[in-house]
Amino acid sequence: VDKILHHVDRESIWLPLCASIYIHLASCYIFWQMTDGRSMKERIDELSKEVYGLFEACCDPVHQMNLVDTLQHLSIDHLFEEQIDATLHSIHGSGPGCFSLHEAALQFRLLRTHGLWVSTDGLVSKFRDDDGSFSAEITNDPRGLLSLYNAAHLLIHGEVELEEAIRITRHHLESLRSSLKSPLAGQVIRALKLPLPRTLKRLEALDYMSEYIDEQTYNPSILELAKLDFNLHQRLHLKELKANSQWWKDVYQEVELNYARDRVVEVFFWSYTIYHKQDYSRARTMLTKIFSLVTLLDDTYDVHATLDDCHKLTEALQRWDGRAVSTLPEYLRKFYMRLLRTFEEIEAELQPKERYRVAYIREAFMLQSEAYLQEAKLFHHNCKPTFKEQVEVSMISIGAKLGAAAALIGMGDEATRDAFDWALRGASAVMSFAQIARFMNDIASFNSGKNKKDVASSVQCYMNEYSVTSEVAIAEIGYLIEDAWKTANQARFDHPELLPAVQRVINMTVGMPIIYDGKKDAFTGGKDLKEMIERLFISPIPL
Repeated sequence: VDKILHHVDRESIWLPLCASIYIHLASCYIFWQMTDGRSMKERIDELSKEVYGLFEACCDPVHQMNLVDTLQHLSIDHLFEEQIDATLHSIHGSGPGCFSLHEAALQFRLLRTHGLWVSTDGLVSKFRDDDGSFSAEITNDPRGLLSLYNAAHLLIHGEVELEEAIRITRHHLESLRSSLKSPLAGQVIRALKLPLPRTLKRLEALDYMSEYIDEQTYNPSILELAKLDFNLHQRLHLKELKANSQWWKDVYQEVELNYARDRVVEVFFWSYTIYHKQDYSRARTMLTKIFSLVTLLDDTYDVHATLDDCHKLTEALQRWDGRAVSTLPEYLRKFYMRLLRTFEEIEAELQPKERYRVAYIREAFMLQSEAYLQEAKLFHHNCKPTFKEQVEVSMISIGAKLGAAAALIGMGDEATRDAFDWALRGASAVMSFAQIARFMNDIASFNSGKNKKDVASSVQCYMNEYSVTSEVAIAEIGYLIEDAWKTANQARFDHPELLPAVQRVINMTVGMPIIYDGKKDAFTGGKDLKEMIERLFISPIPL
């Protein structure tokens, strides 16, 4: 905590967090002393064996689906990946069953999320009356409506029936909300704000742990396992955050770019949304370092540099050679050399067979700088791009290709050359992330007021081109965001051999509604993330 305090600035969310850290420190220390890592892991192994037994004893598809759903809800599905994969493939192979609305929707959601294609045939139609409306029995089934509402958000382009299902189920859930009891009441409130497929799993797990005890399927061993696993991971994440904060303190002091945002905590949180498992510790750290440096680059182009400085920085980055430092303005030379050195350090951490990956990240970094330069030209020349022109540039500058590639660099064998090629090609999942991130960012920026050297946002360009109000522009852009979610859903089935890479990008996309909650930019104005950071990284769950 002391090391973190030394580099806190007034804008960073760490300032209000420091008091909370100290308050929790004593209780955390006592908790960790009583439950040391070894005993926690031993207990996790014992409880995991019990759950393995549940898979072996469970033959009924409905019970199997409920078990998988529970493990995913509690964010401990990573402990049973082989069992879940075998179970879902078995269910997929057996075809649709004679299920209730809840069970049919649950099957649909579980299979599509796992990358197993299932059509909409019968999902909605068999629960309608002859006139096409939902039967009275269904409209009074809040659990079934909630399941269908969540499942329908995995729709792809052309699935009009699911679009209608979202509208209808939302209407009925809103009318039933005040009469519901726990645990369903809380689940409905959360889903209406953010449907389950677009929810950060770890946050949902924290909420569901307090509700699970009221479920008919409650199993005390599963709940204990979820709490222990969360606390064990939390210890690791806090250790990583401490190390990354120390690294950033050294970088920030070295490069002396005081106009740039101090956002290492927010960047680490973003990397956490992409992968939280212990196996991805290296990946989280590498991604945090890369995008912390991107923050410096972004703020240089956006806030401080002249157009001539922007040209020189872009040219130096295209050369990617320490000898190019002499061409840069004095204030950028330390940053440039630190950037090159950080990439060398990352390359040294990789295994020899993995070191080719750095070339992909360098290429993505160069593309990023070119997009920043293009935006700088638009601003300095006082250009007024069309909506289409603005989106073409800003979808690159949002960092989708760089993010997709950088998310792979620290991963294991699933990060193949094909996966890196897919990322830099700007495949459908990558560009859907770019659209969602860009549009949500622009809406948040418009609501808060843009930086003085930002180019006109997509909201402003739409308003100017079509002579409409901001409310109309934001609504129309909202439709484009929904279309992008459909593209992201489709991506799971376009390249099944690249599903691990696709899922990382989908996880990035899921992080966007968290960062831009309430149409505010929690990354730039990081105080909105304070409570979330405390829950995820600081406060252990009582056993």
